[in-house]
Amino acid sequence: MRITQGTFSFLPDLTDEQIRRQVAYALGCGWSISLEHTDDPHPRNAYWEMFGLPMFEPQANDVLDALFDARKQFPNEYLKINAYDARLGRQTTALSFIVQRPPHEPGFRLERQAGPDRAIRYQLHAYATDSAAGERYHKGSNGVK
Repeated sequence: MRITQGTFSFLPDLTDEQIRRQVAYALGCGWSISLEHTDDPHPRNAYWEMFGLPMFEPQANDVLDALFDARKQFPNEYLKINAYDARLGRQTTALSFIVQRPPHEPGFRLERQAGPDRAIRYQLHAYATDSAAGERYHKGSNGVK
């Protein structure tokens, strides 16, 4: 099961050239860029770890260089690029997309919970979180290879 978060989540993974073009587009709009990583991609985990500092007015190749560094440092984690629109009245993430996935994505299970008055609640559980942080996508942890 693929994690589907961000702007291009239902498309095949972007190539480095496609990533560079999206970054160039974001920079052309005047947006600042940040790079984030996590080993807990739960849809409600909106706060991933930042890789380095936000980049204000970089060149597209500078962002790609940071991405390559992040890939070396976190080969088994998710990486995403965020573009922030700081204009008055907007001040929001304008573009966000995953640029790296671990070699194997264990997926999620849906947990059903019965509540009072026959109410049924559902909750997502990421199989990756059955292992400790930093060990979630390594061979041998929770059957993941």
